[in-house]
Amino acid sequence: MIGPSSEAAELIAHLETLRSEENVAGMARFGIVTDRALGISNPDIKAVARLVKKDHVRAMQLWRSDIREARLLALYTAEPKRLTTEEARNWANDFNSWEIVDCAADLFVEARLDELIWDFAADDREFIRRTAFAMIAGAAVHRKKESDATLLAWMPLIEAHAGDPRNFVRKAVSWALRSIGKRNLACHTPALALAKILAESPDKTARWIGKDAARELAGEKLLARLR
Repeated sequence: MIGPSSEAAELIAHLETLRSEENVAGMARFGIVTDRALGISNPDIKAVARLVKKDHVRAMQLWRSDIREARLLALYTAEPKRLTTEEARNWANDFNSWEIVDCAADLFVEARLDELIWDFAADDREFIRRTAFAMIAGAAVHRKKESDATLLAWMPLIEAHAGDPRNFVRKAVSWALRSIGKRNLACHTPALALAKILAESPDKTARWIGKDAARELAGEKLLARLR
């Protein structure tokens, strides 16, 4: 029986018993990298995480396994207050799948490693750059008490990288812009203004991001909620 005292090797052995080849095939259809995947759903991994509780040292060991599900379990059971910038950078070097990135971004936001947003955005590797914008989106949604100025200070990054045509980057840039715009009226106005500027861009990717964001941010239901 697994529990809070279970070691990394024991947890990996438990995950192996939950393997589903059928699920692996399904994940591949969603663009998830499955080379080292067991086919366990995220809700099932979260259920394991609730059983075994947080353990930062063990999370580091789980990450080193290179198994998708063990790495997700590492992200769910790492301790945000103990996560260092160096550890986050090391994990980011291994990023190779969008859903690992998005899960890690939530952890990095909770750990308040905001300085990494600028570094990750400047990194040309697709999944590391995605991390920056997933973090911006996560901060906009989850940090209710964060100052609007913090979020708006990241807007130049959105504008600067709106022309990156790579699928996982452009979707994250769009996600970040829309998330800021949906936060409150103070954020909505500058976000919609940027969306309109991008919508007129000669660059195809920036234009797609701008039109997509402008369409959502100009919606009557959203405006009614923000007012």
